[in-house]
Amino acid sequence: MNEEIIARIASELKISPDQVKNTLAMLEEGNTVPFIARYRKDQTKGLDEEQILFIQKQYDYQNKLAERKENVLKLIEEQGKLTEEIKKSVMDCEKLSQVEDIYRPYAQKKKTRAANAINAGLQPLADWMLSLPTEGSLEEQAAAYINETIKDVPSAIQGAKDIIAEVVSDNAKQRWSFKDTINVAGVLVTKLKKDAQDEKKVYEMYYDRSEKVSQVADHRIMAIDRAEKEKVISVSFEYDADHLKEEAYKALTHGQKSIVDEELKDAAYDGCTRLLFPSIEREIRSDLSERAHEKSIEIFSTNLEKLLLQAPLKGRTVLGFDPGFYNGCKLAVIDETGKMLEVDKIYPFKKSGASVDADKKKLLSMIRKHGVEIIAIGNGTASRESEKLVAELIKEENLNVSYAIVSEAGASVWSAQEAARAEFPDLAVEERSAVSIGRRLLDPLAELIKIDPKSIGVGQYQHDLPQKALSQRLDEVVMKCVNRTGADVNTASQELLTHISGLNSAVAKEIVNYRNENGRFTNREQLRKVKKLGPKAFQQCAGFLRITDGDEPLDETSIHPESYVLAKALMEACGITRLGEADAVFPKEKTDQLGVDPFTLNDIEEAIRQPLRDYREQFEGALLRSDVLEISDLHVGDKLSGTVRNVVDFGAFVDIGLHEDGLVHSTRMTMRRNAIPYEVVSVGDIVDVWVYEIDEARGRVSLSLLPKEQLEKRDAQPKRNNGAKGRKKNQKPKKEQVTMDDAMAKLMARFGK
Repeated sequence: MNEEIIARIASELKISPDQVKNTLAMLEEGNTVPFIARYRKDQTKGLDEEQILFIQKQYDYQNKLAERKENVLKLIEEQGKLTEEIKKSVMDCEKLSQVEDIYRPYAQKKKTRAANAINAGLQPLADWMLSLPTEGSLEEQAAAYINETIKDVPSAIQGAKDIIAEVVSDNAKQRWSFKDTINVAGVLVTKLKKDAQDEKKVYEMYYDRSEKVSQVADHRIMAIDRAEKEKVISVSFEYDADHLKEEAYKALTHGQKSIVDEELKDAAYDGCTRLLFPSIEREIRSDLSERAHEKSIEIFSTNLEKLLLQAPLKGRTVLGFDPGFYNGCKLAVIDETGKMLEVDKIYPFKKSGASVDADKKKLLSMIRKHGVEIIAIGNGTASRESEKLVAELIKEENLNVSYAIVSEAGASVWSAQEAARAEFPDLAVEERSAVSIGRRLLDPLAELIKIDPKSIGVGQYQHDLPQKALSQRLDEVVMKCVNRTGADVNTASQELLTHISGLNSAVAKEIVNYRNENGRFTNREQLRKVKKLGPKAFQQCAGFLRITDGDEPLDETSIHPESYVLAKALMEACGITRLGEADAVFPKEKTDQLGVDPFTLNDIEEAIRQPLRDYREQFEGALLRSDVLEISDLHVGDKLSGTVRNVVDFGAFVDIGLHEDGLVHSTRMTMRRNAIPYEVVSVGDIVDVWVYEIDEARGRVSLSLLPKEQLEKRDAQPKRNNGAKGRKKNQKPKKEQVTMDDAMAKLMARFGK
């Protein structure tokens, strides 16, 4: 292992090098991230899944970086141009892009003007000009290079200037300095294109907008990128280009005069205008997009995690209600285990205006026949009409039934998949959707795990994101959620088992086959009999697969089989006779005798106290309702409860029972004027909100997490200024202006000329 890389990662995570080293060693041995996080805390000192993933990714990246550095130094050395200064610059690089910038002058160029000039033999003339001659004649020097390719003196001089222009563009430190200068003091400008088509004015705010590069929010970067891709706007930069060109010229001449000053100035200006500036602008746009993509992926992954970890409504009989106008509403009753009991269809919203009494009677019959306790209504087309129908029925019949609006994103995707067809071969696609909607309320994780995370609808600009990176990150989230929750090996679907530590789709299928052929598992040891599940896979998965009412009581806990002897010794030493004693005491003098590490001991103690504890119980479940809300019922200032459906850069969308979710803007979340939404709320949270503004014509409601009077009080207060210390009372701070000169001075001092 590379000790330098290990030290760097440890420093970044603020942990010890041994924690990093032990983690890497276990990963190399084939241990999974969930297994290491849960059952090897003694070696990692309690690192969680995210920290372990960071170590894994950073170590891989740093190894690639070290390998590229070695290759670049070798390539430069082969050209006989490697110096100690170049070697130090390469070794000091912290990013692959920096290494490539240093290698740029030595890389094999394609057919550029400079490459053509070099091939024509003009490199010595360019070198002579760069030596800053104070006497002689440029024309006489250039005349010596006239040949079949170079027809005259002006052509020779121009070729040499082309070479120098590329030297200016390829100067790595100057490139970094100019790039940082534009990032600090530059402005990003968007303009409406002449023949643009934006009928709904989706991108209206970008028709004529200027914003400092350093201040462009990530969600605006995503919008700008999309608008440019759809040919609605043009994007450009504004900065003091003349100042930077002059700096490039000064860097060439080092402040010295020569007989080729004008030619060097032309070359420097041309190198900046034609090569360096466009290249830097592309890099900045790429960096901004990459940053926005990373942020969007993290928001997406956070939202997905919160959605998957919503508390299940266990032990309830649920009716899944998939709304629809002309094709009818699909109904599916499922029992407390998720088994489908009955499906049917009603048509209460047909254009004919026929009485809905018969449909209500059919719905009521299903509710009473199966003892339905909760109705899960999909949030798609006709959702609010269906909600009104259900609320009326509950009121008219005085039913002890609640309902919840459930996101149906991806339900149709799952319904058309082979797994859905195999489970319900006799049901139509839309009937399977009703089953999925009901199960999402009963056990969100078990149902949503069957669907591609990108189809669940909790991200922003997801189709503009790099799909490979998005899929990888979302898969990591699914892995974390599934293994933190665990799975009942006797009821878990193949899709759920696939995400259990140590398993894959083939082994998951064999577990289901074993269940079908031999009946339910009665102990974890039987897993060893499953085809394709070897000793290593057993070690990795056993602790995450639970068995209730089996031969071994510890099999229903999160305790790993490798710790059973220890767990039983602990119970015996502390006089505990059965699992589930919530007030069980573990005296230190007794536990110390066992010589077990504190991490493992703590986990075993918790499992003994709460053997059936569901990790998701600490989070909120669905918001249950029994009456409907209309926008006409609302008034500014009303306090309501709602469910957070999505969190984005600029706020959160909250379902308060209306046709459209209300928006809580980031400026109306906390007593800070502009909060970071995902630090305040999460998908699935049940929150109290206040009606801030109502647009009844457009069916839109703006919400706040604070009463309006609190927001007004906050906004009436003077804005805080961190530079207030030391000023006289009531003295206004001087506004700081970041000029191009200021930025250049700081950055040139940092990088050197």
